[in-house]
Amino acid sequence: MVKPSFTPRKGGDVKPQREKVRTFCRMCHGRCGLLVTVEGGRVIKVQGDPESPLSKGELCPKGAAWPQILYHPDRLRYPQRREGERGKGEWVSISWDEALTTIAQRLTNFKRDFGPESVVIGVGDPKGLELAFAQRLASAFGTPNVATPGHICHMPRDLASAFTFGSPCLGDNQSLPSCIVVWGNNMLQSHDASITRSLLRSALNKGAKLIVIDPRKTELASRAELWIKPRPGSDGGLALGVMKVMIEENLCDQDFVANWTTGFDRLREHIKNYPLDVVEEITWVPKEQIAETARLYAQIKPATIQWGNALEHTSNSFQTCRAISILRAISGNVDIPGGDIMPSPIPITRPGHFMLLREFPRKLERMIGGEFKLAATSAFIPRQSVIKAILEAEPYPVKAALLIGTNPLLTYPNAKETYDALMKLEFLVVSELFMTPTAELADIVLPAATNFEFDEIGPYPSPYLLAYPKIVEPPGECWSDMRMINELAKRVGLEEYFWADERDALDLILQPSGLSFEEFKKEGILQPERKYRKYEESGFRTPSGKVEIYSQQLEELGYSPLPIYNEPPETPYSSPELAREYPLVLTNAKAPSFCHSAHRNIPRLRRIASEPTAELNAETAARLGLKEGDWVYIETKRGKIRQRLSLNEELDPRTVVVAYGWWFPERGASQLYDWAEANVNILTESAPPYEPALGSVNLRGILCKVSKA
Repeated sequence: MVKPSFTPRKGGDVKPQREKVRTFCRMCHGRCGLLVTVEGGRVIKVQGDPESPLSKGELCPKGAAWPQILYHPDRLRYPQRREGERGKGEWVSISWDEALTTIAQRLTNFKRDFGPESVVIGVGDPKGLELAFAQRLASAFGTPNVATPGHICHMPRDLASAFTFGSPCLGDNQSLPSCIVVWGNNMLQSHDASITRSLLRSALNKGAKLIVIDPRKTELASRAELWIKPRPGSDGGLALGVMKVMIEENLCDQDFVANWTTGFDRLREHIKNYPLDVVEEITWVPKEQIAETARLYAQIKPATIQWGNALEHTSNSFQTCRAISILRAISGNVDIPGGDIMPSPIPITRPGHFMLLREFPRKLERMIGGEFKLAATSAFIPRQSVIKAILEAEPYPVKAALLIGTNPLLTYPNAKETYDALMKLEFLVVSELFMTPTAELADIVLPAATNFEFDEIGPYPSPYLLAYPKIVEPPGECWSDMRMINELAKRVGLEEYFWADERDALDLILQPSGLSFEEFKKEGILQPERKYRKYEESGFRTPSGKVEIYSQQLEELGYSPLPIYNEPPETPYSSPELAREYPLVLTNAKAPSFCHSAHRNIPRLRRIASEPTAELNAETAARLGLKEGDWVYIETKRGKIRQRLSLNEELDPRTVVVAYGWWFPERGASQLYDWAEANVNILTESAPPYEPALGSVNLRGILCKVSKA
């Protein structure tokens, strides 16, 4: 357990003397442990906590920059009402009473005149309880429309695990693996991994074999026994190729497959549809490397696969993750020390109960994007479905949106279409730390507090739970999103479903654990009991009690019961005519100093990555008459953007890597911070084909061209 170094104080009273407080970062999914130095009621320094079980003292540049984020002069401090035209930067400060009264009146009127579904709630990458509170509000208000990044972030992996194993499947973060496969995951930079970086380093130092599957030569790829660089977007085909070798060379764990899986014989027949020569062609991975990957992974135990968000950015997302889940199973690396484990649930209130999903069930026929059954039953809708519904008024008019910690102009596909939709909305509310291009289009902007400025727990849901104690007072009148939603709910007549004080919700979530939030703050972290091979006692939590290679559940829902790969519509193989005009294959990468589109205004972080950078192989650049440092256009059939060229000798000559999430806070609100100049989502598509169960879109592997700007 992580012990706070101070006596928790109700209400967050701040002592004037210097002290160090233990907490966790909430900026990304790494959840690094922090030692926060507070003096005179202000955070003056943030360091990594060496006693944290999650990070062992490590801290990335984003976490170290917290003081600059907290006390930035441009931080929103009061609610703002737009005075002039959208996007012109004309605002006036108002009280929370006026803001909430206005929002409540408008939402109530839309509900009366057009139905509750005419109001959409949009949430960004969830950090704490804002998603759970937003879902609870949506349930009680009556709208089934909560847009999240779930279809392209975590849900393909989570649901693939659920349909295969009946529960989440994560790398064991306590025992050392002998083989590590890092697949579509730059885990030293993005921290989207279940094993810690310290455990990774310990395993490598003790001789663990490392396989990295990534088009770019990341820091980890430089240390790998085997670096596989597939064509962006072809990972599903590669997974099936690895599976084919394992099956045909009898490399599978025969005992585990025979005793604890269903459908293996069907898989053996199914995999014949994927000749290795074809897999080699579509993935750009030599079949010798495919075979070597299969042999290393299958023959060295224990092994773990650390998969990443990049796998979820195509119309094959769910089936790709299903294929990788099955690789975990047939290799026999399931629920063993150092392998991929099924964490036991922790004793907390179930998210569905907190979100009131039983009291107010979502009706698929009334949901935007209800055709994506796995998304709909998981209570979220794909973001491009919302944009199309706003523009086309189908299946009904969408009049208003409440956006919480999300910047759609930079993060939704087909940014031009997203802009048109936001401009069409009759009423838009945004809760944010800073003004963003999206916030500039709002009618009301609400000032959000950071996790240092209010009591919270998170992540929720997750295999573990962390305490985030209030450390300092928020500036001005910043409120947590929890408080904002709680107070808004009361204004729209939903008092019976919310609380006099939003902090009471923390006790509700913790109730099954027997801890109050004040008691939990002293513990710091709630983790499941570690036990291996649980299936030997109780089976897997699937209908059969076994790992379901062939999923009857998916078949009954109308989806392929075995993993498949379909070539996306805009690739060198599916669109050879288009490839003549747009001969390069596009993918994107996040800078280590930023989380998605956030914090381009923070000096400490901007110094690390001062401008957007596109990477191209030197051979390709020479052929195009380009050199290091040139400004270049990257163009698809939807539009073009401008970034600085960086040459990368290790990159496949057919690939270009574009920086993600770029806008320019320093250029001012009048031009919407030049949101479109370097924005990769100017290039991406929001049209079908989509992943049929979840609605994932093709954000990687699409055709483009590069020229001098």
